[in-house]
Amino acid sequence: MSKQSRRREALVYHAKPTPGKIKVVPTKKYASQRDLSLAYSPGVAEPCLEIAKNVNNVYKYTTKGNLVAVISNGTAVLGLGNIGPEASKPVMEGKGLLFKIFADIDVFDIEIDTENIEEFIATVKNIAPTFGGINLEDIKAPEAFEIERRLKDELDIPVMHDDQHGTAIISAAALINALELADKKIEDVKIVISGAGAAAISCSRLYQSCGASLENMVMLDSKGVIRKDRETLTKEKAEFATHRKIDTLDEAMKDADVFIGLSTSNIVSPEMLKSMANNPIVFAMANPDPEIAYDLAVDTREDIIMATGRSDHPNQVNNVLGFPFIFRGALDVRATKINEEMKMAAVLALARLAKESVPEQVNIAYGETRLAFGKDYIIPKPFDPRLISQIPPAVAKAAMESGVAQEPITDWKKYEEELLERSGSDNKTVRLLLNRAKINPKRVVFAEADQLDVLKAAQIAYDEGIAFPILLGRKETIEILKDEIEFDADVPIIDPKSDEEESRKNEYAKVYWDQRKRKGVTLFSAQKIMRERNYFAAMMVNQGDADALVSGYSRNYPSVVKPMLELIGLAEGSSRLATTNVLMTQRGPMFLSDTAININPSANDLTKIAQMTAGVVKMFGMEPVMAMISYSNFGSSKNQTATKVGEAVAYLHKRHPNLLVDGELQTDFALNSDMLQATFPFSKLAGKKVNTLIFPNLESANITYKLLKELNKADSIGPIMMGMRKPVHILQLGASVDEIVNMTAIAVIDAQQKEYLKATKKER
Repeated sequence: MSKQSRRREALVYHAKPTPGKIKVVPTKKYASQRDLSLAYSPGVAEPCLEIAKNVNNVYKYTTKGNLVAVISNGTAVLGLGNIGPEASKPVMEGKGLLFKIFADIDVFDIEIDTENIEEFIATVKNIAPTFGGINLEDIKAPEAFEIERRLKDELDIPVMHDDQHGTAIISAAALINALELADKKIEDVKIVISGAGAAAISCSRLYQSCGASLENMVMLDSKGVIRKDRETLTKEKAEFATHRKIDTLDEAMKDADVFIGLSTSNIVSPEMLKSMANNPIVFAMANPDPEIAYDLAVDTREDIIMATGRSDHPNQVNNVLGFPFIFRGALDVRATKINEEMKMAAVLALARLAKESVPEQVNIAYGETRLAFGKDYIIPKPFDPRLISQIPPAVAKAAMESGVAQEPITDWKKYEEELLERSGSDNKTVRLLLNRAKINPKRVVFAEADQLDVLKAAQIAYDEGIAFPILLGRKETIEILKDEIEFDADVPIIDPKSDEEESRKNEYAKVYWDQRKRKGVTLFSAQKIMRERNYFAAMMVNQGDADALVSGYSRNYPSVVKPMLELIGLAEGSSRLATTNVLMTQRGPMFLSDTAININPSANDLTKIAQMTAGVVKMFGMEPVMAMISYSNFGSSKNQTATKVGEAVAYLHKRHPNLLVDGELQTDFALNSDMLQATFPFSKLAGKKVNTLIFPNLESANITYKLLKELNKADSIGPIMMGMRKPVHILQLGASVDEIVNMTAIAVIDAQQKEYLKATKKER
């Protein structure tokens, strides 16, 4: 994507459909006059009076306990510098978005129009009663140090400047694990810190708390090594000034064990790496380009342990591993501050987590057979679902033990369950899906590329590294549309009706005729039908000229399914084709089957649909918890539409006892675990969180899926084709650009999976 195109996309993203990235939504009923009289006058007076009696009741009756202020004056925004408070607002909203999706913390972003320290502090103190915590952001040094210190001392709620402490906490956890792998002790190692800003100072202080020796540290700024004999040092720089008579990074790197980069790109040379001690640890965290490129570093030293701030290499030092979960733990015990003990608890919890067995969901997301503690895995991945259940409790315990917790937690198991429940509102599944596709992108045919939304989706898939698009349709139309959206990549454009494709059409027609000549197809009709794009696209996949296919945007579903069945057919061992849709709901991803193919499946069909859906759920890295849906509960109706569901469940219980499935069940019982437990405690699903619904017919599945999608504006993936021999996936008519991108990722993952199974079968 061109710089201009990326700029336009970013501006549209922030402007449409409504400006900004966060909004306020009601949490209470407001439909009736009675509701409004409770929400405001006169009912609201009662909680006001209770808070007036005891100010701590504000946590009981308002959102204060789950509300953080992200506050900046815009003096050090990303790499953009001092751009002012208004220009910093998109970044602050972005930080609020991360708080919400990773830890379910609500945020107001506050931009303050002053560079005066006293005015800034006074403003924050005056608005502090609104909030349960304060996250300071993008404030230039050295003012940031004084502002944070004063606010921590003068407020009774948690305050943290993430630019300082976020990188420090994450990198300290990575350093502890890297030193263990290098068989070195932190008190002995020589550390070089390139950079002397807020993050570098905080990192250096935290490393000392972990045991590093100040005498073994050398810090550099833009002028070179910070030495004791340099004049006009700030108080913070003076703290880390060295007695050593060296001036340059080149000199500092000789025999160093650890390099911490928080400065600028490409300042470390291969020669500098070679001069370091055995098993060097290099954290090159400048973004977007590190102090030395990852590939160059690992090619230079086989014994290196390397981390960067980038997501496309192992060991990403990413602040999102820290701040949402640290504030979550602090808020949940109503801590009066975030102290050193709490930060160290987060460090140790992150370091421990990297040594534990990695959930299959994380392996799948990153395209790994098995992530395991080692040189390429010294810090957890940002998509690891265990972060919310392990970091906040560690922080909360440290707050309690250090005496700053006002509401101690007593039931830790219940607290962990609450934390996991909070993560249900986050749409991590889509991010995991796209990330997994990027690991090994495939050639995907877009059979309707002369449709603008399809072409936009192909552009996104290409730009994001999800797929290598092959564009089918009228070449002239596609080229005009490409120019319009600035899609300037050199990707194949194929018009099946053009003369230049005559040879390939004839080749495909011959194959198709050989397959179906005893089913009324002549060679002439085969040649004619290959002009139709879905037949041509399916044959491309069949013949290995493409890896996967996406179609259906502008044509009704049955007309697109027909050529797929004729040309590609069912997978080996499959006797039934079906589809499932994934909806991103407030309770987490929900799989709904069959939403597009089987009109009135038999009991036998339902067992196959359930088994295929379970496979797709596992493909997403989740354990299927499946309810077979009906209008009745466990035999309460003897009508055939209900009894067939019971028969399917009985078969699955007998033949697949390890599959967590039950029914027939009404939808409310399936989704309300407490109600199910109370009424049907014998059910295999009692006390479980159902994530998969198998419907008794197409009508109920399709209606439910589309109703939920439209009413809740939920992200959707699907319908995902199950049981096909090749990776072909059919869109719903008029699918959105995002839905087409998601389906493209599914097609790529399907191709990856089939490629893996084929290779495994050959090995056997």
